[in-house]
Amino acid sequence: MKKLLILIVAGALYFHFYPNEKLNNWLLEQKSVVLSYFSDATDTQVRLSPTKVYKDISRDFAQFNSKEQAYVAEITDNRETLMSFYQRHCVKKKQTSKLHRDNLIIVCKTISNYSKYF
Repeated sequence: MKKLLILIVAGALYFHFYPNEKLNNWLLEQKSVVLSYFSDATDTQVRLSPTKVYKDISRDFAQFNSKEQAYVAEITDNRETLMSFYQRHCVKKKQTSKLHRDNLIIVCKTISNYSKYF
């Protein structure tokens, strides 16, 4: 363990006093990749669960036809598609042919209840 620590310190000192442009760029790239993995793994923010949104919308499924229900299941499959749908159809008010106007309002209203978690 002691030898490993000495090796790490020696490597850090070498790279500090004798920088190599390509190696430093590579190390910075690897560092950013590792930090993004750690950030994703240790993220403690409250996240929007698409299944929670789907459950809330499913209470109003009596008004939806089967194609609309399938589309709601598709957009609530993961966070990225849900956020994309919300930005496109709820924030920018772009209509979709896959949902009736009244049902789109229901979906947007339900998602907007959770918009602070985006």
